[in-house]
Amino acid sequence: MKSFYNYLEKTMHDKRDSPEWRNMLVAWRRSHAVVRTAKPFRLDRARQVGYKAKTGFIVARVRVIRGGHKKTRPKAARRSRRMTIRKNLKMNYLWIAEQRAQRRFPNMEILNSYNIAQDGRYYFSEVILVDPSRPEIAKDKNINWMTSNKHTGRVFRGLTSAGRKSRGLRNKGNRAIKVRPSLGAWGHKGK
Repeated sequence: MKSFYNYLEKTMHDKRDSPEWRNMLVAWRRSHAVVRTAKPFRLDRARQVGYKAKTGFIVARVRVIRGGHKKTRPKAARRSRRMTIRKNLKMNYLWIAEQRAQRRFPNMEILNSYNIAQDGRYYFSEVILVDPSRPEIAKDKNINWMTSNKHTGRVFRGLTSAGRKSRGLRNKGNRAIKVRPSLGAWGHKGK
């Protein structure tokens, strides 16, 4: 038996070629890079990753430009070997979106995130944030672990789902040993 969320997911998939979808992407391109939204765009995916419609949860839509994320070239004070910018940033787009949302809402903590759309220029993601100072969060036995001090700034330490995936901690098999306990271990051969 299919659930309501299966039908919701199929409906979202069918909308992708409609003119309304293209108009919505145009409006998102013209808006700010990090925007707080009233409710999740994809309710099925938001519920899968832990969203609840209660006080203390907010959803932010984040826009990240596509393409290689190279560092800017240093102006001076490097030897020529260190001036190169050939290597791309090793973080995935979802992790970048989570960090930008965290900087926009510094009193919140990132719970999880997921992709909602993309076009030729941008990736659009929704990031779920939790306010650990709210009493509603402290009373909820499923989410009150976020109120602990050891989860402060978890997105910058790569502890979210996107961060763990980008660090290579979801690998199994032959390459998994190179990334544990961290990317710095094994002579930076983790990635």
